[in-house]
Amino acid sequence: TSLLSSAGSWGGGPAGGYPSIGLDTLSNPGYNAGMVSFSKTNKQTNKTSPSPAPREFFKYANQISAAMGVFTPNPSMFTQAPGGYAHPPHSGGYGVPSPNQQSYGLYPQPGGAMPQPHGPGMSYPGQPGQPMQGYPGAPSPNHPMPGYGGAPAPMPVYPKVPSPNPSMPAYGGGAMPIAPPINRGFRGTIKDYPGADPLKDVEVLRKAMKGFGTDEQAIIDLLGSRSIRQRVPMPRSYKTSYGKDLIKDLHSELSGDFRILVLAMLKSPAEFDNHVRSCIHSGTDEACLIEILSSRSNAEIKEINRIYKQEYKKTLEDAISGDTSGHFRRLLISLAQGNRDERPNVDISLAKQDAQALYAAGENKLGTDESKFNAILCARSKPHLRAVFLEYQQMCGRDIEKSIDREMSGDLESGMKAVVKCIKNTPGYFAERLYKSMKGAGTKDKTLIRIMVTRSEVDMLDIRQEYVKNYGKSLYTHISGDTSGDYKKLLLKLCGGSD
Repeated sequence: TSLLSSAGSWGGGPAGGYPSIGLDTLSNPGYNAGMVSFSKTNKQTNKTSPSPAPREFFKYANQISAAMGVFTPNPSMFTQAPGGYAHPPHSGGYGVPSPNQQSYGLYPQPGGAMPQPHGPGMSYPGQPGQPMQGYPGAPSPNHPMPGYGGAPAPMPVYPKVPSPNPSMPAYGGGAMPIAPPINRGFRGTIKDYPGADPLKDVEVLRKAMKGFGTDEQAIIDLLGSRSIRQRVPMPRSYKTSYGKDLIKDLHSELSGDFRILVLAMLKSPAEFDNHVRSCIHSGTDEACLIEILSSRSNAEIKEINRIYKQEYKKTLEDAISGDTSGHFRRLLISLAQGNRDERPNVDISLAKQDAQALYAAGENKLGTDESKFNAILCARSKPHLRAVFLEYQQMCGRDIEKSIDREMSGDLESGMKAVVKCIKNTPGYFAERLYKSMKGAGTKDKTLIRIMVTRSEVDMLDIRQEYVKNYGKSLYTHISGDTSGDYKKLLLKLCGGSD
């Protein structure tokens, strides 16, 4: 079992060196008055030394603890006992990255990815919050372009506050924050190129295509060293400088999978993801649909919906309904709403309830209540679901994926399992997808291109680690042996190196 992305062995235990989901820190959240130390002064030596807390203090402290349920006093209120634990690390590292870094909240954040701001003024992976000098912002002034695999900034959650998502219960009472994260920094392979100038960049592209023949190496060197926010404005800058369409020029000069890869790298994330249409209409590529809808943030899914309707004059939901059926159709439609809870907090009591509900809907009854699986897997937050999967394993002694194998079949089984894998371990999920795209005779180039482009600025370093661990050779080596020519060279640029 791997699970995306999205994110270390999310939900159950660390995989590939990712930090635990923090359930060990939540198992005894109550305040322990016995850890308090008091000072006692020796009148003869005028020295102070720690002494046990008075009986009266325990009496009142325990009353306070019992009354408040969960009470964590400020450490400065009491003298620290000798040999005790140091103050906890400051928050803000892992899971609360600055806009110019990619890091995971609990492993990779929802979608395998780093928390990203969305909406006006949002940033792309690796963007320091402001456009680089000379580069315009997003290509559309009205619709900001979300980065791949991002997630909205964590919302503050206080006890008893109504849920921001009406379909989700509020996380009050026993709600506890995720364990203090470790700052893993940027985990992609493609970063902003310092001092890049869009007008000079398109001049390089123009020279590469002008005259007899095409300088493919110049195109590889340029695109392979520019981030997505630096690549997307190039068609506009090209038209401004030369009055020509860059996409059409590249299409006429290049060919094969190399051309497909180059053109994919010049699209915005939502525009590129919008090839879900081909996933639907080419015999319905269920794995492609699940991959996109289960690994993207709510904001990204909503942007995909907007662009889909704008281009094809029908909603994504209508397209899915027309090409799928039954419980699998319900699963895809639920994911396509982009309405998953995205709060980082985990309520262990609710996680246990959901684990029991899944058990009651499957292993513990005759038949299967697929709707219950759908409701929990498509609406709950990813950190919460990782806790649910762990509780489920502890409760019934079986991994949730094994239960899905036993209870479901066909497209629904593969779809549900893919969602679970994506939530449990996003890099592991994508490593598996890449491996299968190159395994055996022939290469599934659409899958290979899609993942290499969309994850190169998100978690490619983690995907590479999972790849070596699970398949015994590096992703770089596999790509080198399975592809060729300029196509291979540009893919290896996105890969970023061998392991």
